[in-house]
Amino acid sequence: MKQVVQNYKSGELAVLDVPVPGCKPGGVLVRSAYSLISTGTELMKVSEAGMSMLGKARSRPDQVAKVMQSVATNGVPATYRKVMGKLDSYTPLGYSLCGVVEQVGTGIDDVKVGDLVACAGNEHALHAELNWVPKNLYVPVPDGLAPRHAAFGTVGSIAMQGVRQGEPQLGEVALVIGLGLIGQLVVQLLSASGIRVVGADPDPVRCELAERMGAATCGAPESTAVEAAVAELTGGHGVDQVYLAAGGGSNEPVELAARLCRDRGRVVDIGKCRLDLPWNAYYEKELDVRFSRSYGPGRYDPEYELEGRDYPIGYVRWTERRNLACFLDLTARGSVDVEPLISHIADFDDAVETYQRLKDGDLKAVAVLFRYPEHAGQAAAPAVAVPAVKQPRGRVSTPARAAGTPVRLAFVGAGNYATSMLLPHLAERDGVALSTVVTTTALSAANAKRKFGFAEATTDLDAVLGDPSIDAVFVVTRHSSHAELTRRALLAGKTVFVEKPLALTEDELARVLAAVEESGNDRLQVGFNRRFAPLLQEARNRFGTRTGPASLRYLVNAGQLQHGSWYLQQGTEGSRFAGEGGHFIDTASWLLGADPVSVYAAAPSGNEDLQVVLRYPDGSTATISYVTTGASGFPKETLDLIADGKVLRFDDFARATVFGGRRNRWVSSRLPRARDKGQSAELAAFVKAVRTGGPMPVPLQSLVATTAATLAVRTGLAGGAPVTLERAR
Repeated sequence: MKQVVQNYKSGELAVLDVPVPGCKPGGVLVRSAYSLISTGTELMKVSEAGMSMLGKARSRPDQVAKVMQSVATNGVPATYRKVMGKLDSYTPLGYSLCGVVEQVGTGIDDVKVGDLVACAGNEHALHAELNWVPKNLYVPVPDGLAPRHAAFGTVGSIAMQGVRQGEPQLGEVALVIGLGLIGQLVVQLLSASGIRVVGADPDPVRCELAERMGAATCGAPESTAVEAAVAELTGGHGVDQVYLAAGGGSNEPVELAARLCRDRGRVVDIGKCRLDLPWNAYYEKELDVRFSRSYGPGRYDPEYELEGRDYPIGYVRWTERRNLACFLDLTARGSVDVEPLISHIADFDDAVETYQRLKDGDLKAVAVLFRYPEHAGQAAAPAVAVPAVKQPRGRVSTPARAAGTPVRLAFVGAGNYATSMLLPHLAERDGVALSTVVTTTALSAANAKRKFGFAEATTDLDAVLGDPSIDAVFVVTRHSSHAELTRRALLAGKTVFVEKPLALTEDELARVLAAVEESGNDRLQVGFNRRFAPLLQEARNRFGTRTGPASLRYLVNAGQLQHGSWYLQQGTEGSRFAGEGGHFIDTASWLLGADPVSVYAAAPSGNEDLQVVLRYPDGSTATISYVTTGASGFPKETLDLIADGKVLRFDDFARATVFGGRRNRWVSSRLPRARDKGQSAELAAFVKAVRTGGPMPVPLQSLVATTAATLAVRTGLAGGAPVTLERAR
């Protein structure tokens, strides 16, 4: 494998071929996807290596002291040989990366081969194709977080530990001196904590970036702007905390800290700057000077880092591993945005040239990433398998019902959607008998029974699935239970209507299809109701057939969720798009008459907005803009379909227009109060299929393809590249 190394004596940088590390017990072997260059720490080492021997000695007086002690103990010749031997050896670079677990050592049970992890440590998260990483120095990457962003984990932990040492409290004001990579992250972490931040750095570009990242004001350390901002924000008292994130030999940062800090304020040293404390200034204000040790508690403790002995959370709340996990979580949720900090992404093979450009100043950067060859190849064309619907074993036949015999339905779940959008249509429909409602709480079942006329109300699902008189089961529960309940109902021989989504993961989808194959029961419908909307169907018919590729644009103004909504429980219920994105993918595929063959997804930082681009076999494309930050008064769903000199314009189930064709223009409108999103027609088609034993309203393979495309959005966001949808054979 290849690894970036440096000879500290000569200053030589190289990408060497070195042996692959073994996978020892208590850790994992990780193949790097992206590794982050610390433009502060690493460039300091690179610069020192290029100095003369005298320059090296001046820059590291601590090492000179060790050499003199060795001379006194071992003599000059032995010490010289020892020092020269050490200087003339290759040393590694790097300490922050993201990669894929390639092998799992004994004693590890929290990750498996193929998992994406973020890794830390200047001996374990190196700029190398493969690294062995002990348990307490890696954490799994949250779903949806791109690998290049997860590679910031270690540096983010350093910034986070510094902020923790400052003990910020809501409403306080902080000064961050030095707006390099660490300083920029400190600014964001403080802003996310409700702290008003002033930044100081001589580089106006970095000052502007920090202001975009949340700082109130930034300026050069010697400028009056910084002092004036501090006076205005603090009423002249001075800042509550100062974070020293600067490097170099100047004593100006600690002097500025004393000048702008309030009485009994806190000064936290995160970087490696000169610390000749002006005694009078620090004494008179009784300033509390604190040091932040790297990633957090556990750092430099071999029992913690190498042997995997964790500190009890009741005694040490934030260890270096827990800091790492916390930073990744904040980044995944958009509270911290590292994308604007990425100045350059270099191929790993160009590592030496990249370091040289950074050292010479040709490449001015806040953060630089190495992208590894195998990951780059995978990112260019990641693929997700669309499971093929296999012919069920001993296919179950569904005979037509005798005339006058009602279709007996059971509902599993009776929440807001079921009671407002489904049951009102079924309760009034001839030939339908609402047999049983099942809920987890007795009262909600009783309410549904009373309101809609169910014959029975129960909390016993097994009794319903075992009742041969029930023809079809509606699954209208929270998203996380859909796949399992659908699987059980199919195995029980029931026709199933499940609200979207069918599944939240590829494994859940596979288990549903395994139930179809095992039971011989493929009688399944997912609640993709838009394709049944009368106005949209009429507009599609007016648009007519097409001969060339089409372009479809679909804007979904989803809006903000109310505080406390279970849709926000993404850890268990999936993202908002995973929950309802299938609606829009299904509509696009229905309008275009095919299933998608690839998915590309992109997301701006800090919110749940998405841009999803679907490509279809004939070259057609559909762009779905799913936004949560739009105006509440704007229509929720609008789409345009363009092909063959014709345009279909659809406005939120209230108005449809077709331009072109024989009459040049057709317009149809519905009163806003009469918007019909297709639930009634969808239920009618489902009940008819149950009654007659005829085909289900939507082919099962189409439901599977839509679900797979919805799940591929998460894969695309993580990889930052289009995802090919390959239909399994």
